[in-house]
Parts: sequence; C-alpha cells; structure tokens
Amino acid sequence: QVQLVESGGGLVQTGESLRLSCAASVRTFTNAAMAWFRRAPEKEREFVAAISANGAVAYYRDSVKGRFTISRDKAKSAMFLEMNSLRPEDTAVYFCAATPSSSATWYYTRENDYRDWGQGTQVTVSS
Repeated sequence: QVQLVESGGGLVQTGESLRLSCAASVRTFTNAAMAWFRRAPEKEREFVAAISANGAVAYYRDSVKGRFTISRDKAKSAMFLEMNSLRPEDTAVYFCAATPSSSATWYYTRENDYRDWGQGTQVTVSS
C-alpha cells in the first residue's frame, strides 16, 4: 500500500504562491495515477487536479486552470502542485491521492477512483 505525505501548506495573501508536495513511500509510485483534492470549511471534498502515471497527461478543475500546475518526479517518488495567484476561495485542506493504474496515460477525477490518501495540508489565503 502506498503511503502519502503532504507538505508545503501555509498562510499566504491573495495573489501569492505556494508549492505543495506529496511524497510516496513505495516503488509502485511509477504505476499510480495521482491527484490533488481539497476540502474547504463546511464543504465537501472536491477534485483539484490529476496526473497520469507517466506524467504526460494532466487535468484540472475549471477554477484553477491557468493558476495551478500538477507535476510528478519519478526519481523522488513525489507529486507537486504549484499554486499561483491564490485566492481566498482556494482556502482548504489539500489532500494527495493515488491509485494503481492499468494505463500509463489515464487520469481520474472521482474520489472513489483513488485507493490511497494522505492526511492533508492546510492552505489558507487571506484577503
């Protein structure tokens, strides 16, 4: 089972940037489709961005397109989320998710598609 640990969250002002990291602990990272989800206060967890196992395909929710970039580093067994032009509505706990994928180029956007989850990292954007 893949263990996932997020880091990089914090308190920033509107318009600033943060880079989240997700470290995976096992060799199967290279065969796992991965994603970021977030849960804002008093809201359900929602999809943010996904990346295929080979890193070639990425997909974003509309509200973060052009501001967030998802990536992964095979050598480090890590996934990242570069967040620019942050807004107060981006305030949430951000979760890393991973699941074994039979295709190197598939990505998934539903919570139920993912087997493994991290504990989350808090991102707070002040206005």
